[in-house]
Amino acid sequence: MPSKSSPAASRLSQVKPGKFSPARLQQWRLATQIGFFALFVLAPSLDLLRFDLTETQLWFLGQRWSLGIDALANGQISATDAALQIVLRAFVPGLLVVAVFLGVAYRYGRLYCGWLCPHFSMVEMLNKLLHRACGKLSIWDKSPTLKAGPAPNSGWWPLFGLSCALMGFVWAITLLTYLLPPAVIWGGLVDGTLTPNQTRFLLIASTVFTLEFAFARHLFCRFGCAVGLFQSLAWMANPKGMVVAFARERARECKTCDAPRGSACDNACPMRLNPRNIKRMMFSCVQCGQCLTACDTTQQAQQRTPTLEWQVGVEALRETLRQRKREQEDQR
Repeated sequence: MPSKSSPAASRLSQVKPGKFSPARLQQWRLATQIGFFALFVLAPSLDLLRFDLTETQLWFLGQRWSLGIDALANGQISATDAALQIVLRAFVPGLLVVAVFLGVAYRYGRLYCGWLCPHFSMVEMLNKLLHRACGKLSIWDKSPTLKAGPAPNSGWWPLFGLSCALMGFVWAITLLTYLLPPAVIWGGLVDGTLTPNQTRFLLIASTVFTLEFAFARHLFCRFGCAVGLFQSLAWMANPKGMVVAFARERARECKTCDAPRGSACDNACPMRLNPRNIKRMMFSCVQCGQCLTACDTTQQAQQRTPTLEWQVGVEALRETLRQRKREQEDQR
């Protein structure tokens, strides 16, 4: 006779075929982060996007982007034509970019932060190095983060400090090439012919970015980044926006999750959030999905389905309403 399957195994078999694999998801996310970081660094050199202060000229996709002001000054076009060009070539594209960006954020949250942002890519890399050095994801954490992996080793501190300095310099010189000709900046750096102002900018900016990467990278992402703030505000305004839903009826299973280290999702979040919390407490969630990956890995090891999953649309609204109901019941 065929043996009866356990309830846990039955739940595991109910996972829909073709459903995304959290591990595969992280591979795709890493690819998009690497690709966008390379684009961020190389865009000025390829004239994909930069504003040349020496020529007061905007470059976009390898072409000079003109608003027609020079043609107006030379009497080649009328004031009406110039105004029309400014509207069509400046205001309309700008509003379109903002509308698309906020539209994506309205439905999916801070997707740009978690999947593309070069700064957040560095946050995650430095998190891993710092964790290897002291067991924490931030020097401001009161206690070590209980994650699987090798024990902390102080020998990683020099690499962490060097990485912060290197990334600080990369940020400084990249931003400078968005404003001045990249060939001039990189050539001056190699030949030692940078002007005093260029040298001063690189030194000051490198120092500021190095300190930010070392001490305040999470704080900047959560409270100092305007791009992230507006994404979060748009997302919070949409009750159907994508959320990490938690199967609270199975909350007891979290007690054995990733034992003895503790809840895997809490330890995995690079923004230091509790993924099982209500939406308004997840304001700075970057939708990186690392909590889902951690939950899936530990639950699969115990032959259980994950208790965390992404919900969007009507299912996300239901999750939000359930959260509000529980919050109201807790306040009574």
